[in-house]
Amino acid sequence: MRFANAIRLLAIFALLVGGLALSGTASAQVAVEFSVGFAPPELPVYEQPICPGEGYIWTPGYWAWDDDDQDYYWVPGTWVEAPQVGYLWTPGYWGWGGEAYVFHVGYWGPVVGFYGGIDYGWGYTGRGYYGGRWDHDHFYYNREVNHIDERVVRNVYNVHVENNVNITRVSYNGGNGGVNVRATTQEEAAARERHIGPVASQNQHIQAARGNRELRASENHGKPPIAATANENRAVNENRPANESNRPAENRANNNPNRPPSANNRPETNTNRPTYSHSTELPKHSAPQAEANSNQKYRQQQEKLAQNQNQEHAKLQQRQEQEHQRATQQNAPPQRQQQMEQRHQQQTQQMEQKHEQQQQKVQQHAAPKQQAPPRQESQEKKPPH
Repeated sequence: MRFANAIRLLAIFALLVGGLALSGTASAQVAVEFSVGFAPPELPVYEQPICPGEGYIWTPGYWAWDDDDQDYYWVPGTWVEAPQVGYLWTPGYWGWGGEAYVFHVGYWGPVVGFYGGIDYGWGYTGRGYYGGRWDHDHFYYNREVNHIDERVVRNVYNVHVENNVNITRVSYNGGNGGVNVRATTQEEAAARERHIGPVASQNQHIQAARGNRELRASENHGKPPIAATANENRAVNENRPANESNRPAENRANNNPNRPPSANNRPETNTNRPTYSHSTELPKHSAPQAEANSNQKYRQQQEKLAQNQNQEHAKLQQRQEQEHQRATQQNAPPQRQQQMEQRHQQQTQQMEQKHEQQQQKVQQHAAPKQQAPPRQESQEKKPPH
């Protein structure tokens, strides 16, 4: 079954690419995950949770496909921290590919592209995004379409948006009964600009939804019991929406490893070490401030280590930027760009782990010589006569 689906997927992918070459109105967003012979259910009606904080952007819920169980399952809508300042979310969508329904993967980028004309609500009206906008390094929220607690988020504005979220709930483009909308020239251009696929926290959110039997269409008949969550770390694999009291402490401490680098409260892992997703986010290394009685050789080792590590930073950043430029010039599909971003994230984190180990090694060699206890302390520990 998987082999047959894979062959069918390749055939549809070829049709999509061929259609893009022949038609100027075809969608440039050709990255696909699955092809399915029947359409997904309607979109459920749900309330949007309150925005948890500045920098979060609403990503609407959608029906995903489990190829193992041959069933649709609902991925709840959720607030996700933008992976980069200035980036917006283009939702994924199902579209008729001529022989089956094909899922086009969503992505982050500076401009919202084509998402099938699907009215996901909450600012996603089928064209563009009206839920908020970036102003320099701050995101401003449209109160007309978002649930905002202004005691937490103060960057707000009001622009009226026609809300048809309860009128049509069609969840796919084309085919029998689907939305009859084609991509504009601007939307096609957005897909060709530099962008990245779903971040790690979104992929974890998807897998958690996949593991919850109650979110499967065969179980809920198109009415999932959990249609939206406050943010992507909510435990959607439970049978009820998670809250702060039953969420693991380590998750509360590390809400999202992909927070924009300009944020002041950069999240940390349970080892108190920041997690970076790209080499451009890495802070510059510097030798620790020397104390008056510190060892001179140790100071020189620290300074040399910091210099070498900064050189490695620069080389990795240059190499990653060159890959970004090549992908843009070659109009690489979103799926390939997503894989590239995941590889860059892994490279960045591996290098930081390596640098941390180097720092610890230098400290272990030098610290005992600086912190050896005076001889009289050992004498004081002798039992009295």
